[in-house]
Amino acid sequence: MSKLTIKSGKGELSLKKSKTLVGLKTASEKPAGEEDYVQSEVHKSLGGFQVVSLKNDDEDIDSKLDEVRQRDEVEVGTHVYYAEGSNKPLVATGDIYITFEDGVSEGEQNIVLEEYHLEILERRSKARLIARVTPQSPNPIKVAHMLQQISLVKLAEPDLDTILDEYEFREPTDDMLAQQWHLRNTGSIPDTNYRIRQGADAKVADAWRRLGSLGSERTVIAVIDNGFDINHPDLRTKIFRPFDLWNQSPNLSLGDPRYTHGTPCASVALAVSNGRGIVGAAPNALFMPISGTSFSNRATEQMFDYCIENGADIISCSWGTTDPNFSLGSIKSEAIARAAAKGRNGKGCVILFATGNDDLDFVNFYAAHPDVIAVGASTSQDAYASYSNRGREVSIVAPSNGDWPILAARASWDEGISWETGVFRFYRDGRDRGPLYKHFGGTSSSTPLVAGICALILTANPDLTAREVKEILQSTADKIGSPSEYSGGHSPKYGYGRINADRAVAEALRRREKQPEPAEVQENITSGQGLFRFSVERQPSAGWGVQAGVFKDYGNVLIQAEKLQSQFKQPIIVNINELGGQTVYKVIVGAFDSLAEAKQLHEKVKAAGISSFPADLSKLG
Repeated sequence: MSKLTIKSGKGELSLKKSKTLVGLKTASEKPAGEEDYVQSEVHKSLGGFQVVSLKNDDEDIDSKLDEVRQRDEVEVGTHVYYAEGSNKPLVATGDIYITFEDGVSEGEQNIVLEEYHLEILERRSKARLIARVTPQSPNPIKVAHMLQQISLVKLAEPDLDTILDEYEFREPTDDMLAQQWHLRNTGSIPDTNYRIRQGADAKVADAWRRLGSLGSERTVIAVIDNGFDINHPDLRTKIFRPFDLWNQSPNLSLGDPRYTHGTPCASVALAVSNGRGIVGAAPNALFMPISGTSFSNRATEQMFDYCIENGADIISCSWGTTDPNFSLGSIKSEAIARAAAKGRNGKGCVILFATGNDDLDFVNFYAAHPDVIAVGASTSQDAYASYSNRGREVSIVAPSNGDWPILAARASWDEGISWETGVFRFYRDGRDRGPLYKHFGGTSSSTPLVAGICALILTANPDLTAREVKEILQSTADKIGSPSEYSGGHSPKYGYGRINADRAVAEALRRREKQPEPAEVQENITSGQGLFRFSVERQPSAGWGVQAGVFKDYGNVLIQAEKLQSQFKQPIIVNINELGGQTVYKVIVGAFDSLAEAKQLHEKVKAAGISSFPADLSKLG
């Protein structure tokens, strides 16, 4: 057939019909891929259709599809297309987003819709609506093409679905990990002779210690992906409001060896601490699996709206596209922006996308959205991961493979990576670590790692907005690589640097502790003026205390120190530091050898209505 040009996203697509593939919706309980007229199933769900190749008996695809449509079990059959320059199959869902010119009346709109036998699904404004083709309508792509020629129509965009890239580094030369060095890197990997760079980690273990916990059990991380093994021992106790976009059900599709990506992604973010196996960055967080990635406008709206409506705090997406044919249009952009603004009761869902593994000088189009935290990858040597896409939109990088990979959960139906020998391998060094895990990497791994760290940040300060979480991640990152690669604090490779969970949590806690000066003080201590008696001695950088405030004005320090010492009968320690070019004073009550003693005092301070937390004095010296 001749090429059709249609509007899509911010540009146009030139489409050509596939000569071998079609999309089918069937009423039979038997999958379409098992029917005698089907050669093979290519994709389980694109735009609500199963994409299959039909058995070749020298018929052209139009005749063959017409023949298949006559089958009793086939409800709908549609052509599959390719965009010029792309090898990804493209399916029209049947929905068409139509914007009429200003001043076109509803009656005139109805005449246009009736001409092509379209039904209205949703009216969004006087000029904007979503329509759907009916059995009497032409192909939705043809309809959109014809609508675009009508003077009354400003824009007619068919809703299209295509396969999105999963950003896991899959080549057999991937460096694979033996232990979870990304949480704390000591410079070596147990049971191997491989040397890595000490400190080239995300400082997650330090953040746990600063929090005094593994994060909040009320924080919900939504992972949008395919292939979730919800029976995996590191995930099964954490499932919260799951949803499958392909079957429109809370019952997730399981067992298809083509879809395994979601399981390791989720585990890097939130694998439970249960005394065995691995642990995620936020082991206490709840897990909202949303299965079924889709390029479709309607599916994109649904996945993000589902997160808003069902209580997701964080949304982790290790997929997307860098194909110029499939840049984000206004509908997808608005869906992401809506979640970033309306989620978490108006504070905004924290949304993360992988930058992609294409070694390109631009990032995944989803990651380029201004409300998104765009996550690239660094290595166990604290270097740039060469596959990680670059660009001005990169927010941050986080440890992944490229030198030595990450250990992650494995779906029970994962068949592994087939090497040239035909042997399936799960571990870089060949040492078997059991059937529950595998080595993993790419920006697919770095993105959920940052998502888990965002859960720790929200544990430290639940009142932060999504924008503030992004600011904290960027402002507390460690600059790695050459200083010459940064301009204005930002690098196209590293973003604002390699994530530092400990510093990020500390900043979240600091912002939480910004509170009004104490209302109740002794009458002769109404300001930082007057006479104060105190002795000064150097405090060793060891042990634990209870931090009860951060102040810029030394007069406030004197007021607070007098009150705290009188109230709790403990020594007062003041840590003098720099923050944003200004001197700040952290006030700590008590000095104890053990965290348990500090926690006992913390309970008393908290009971007195003073916001506080246990502080590791070794981190403040």
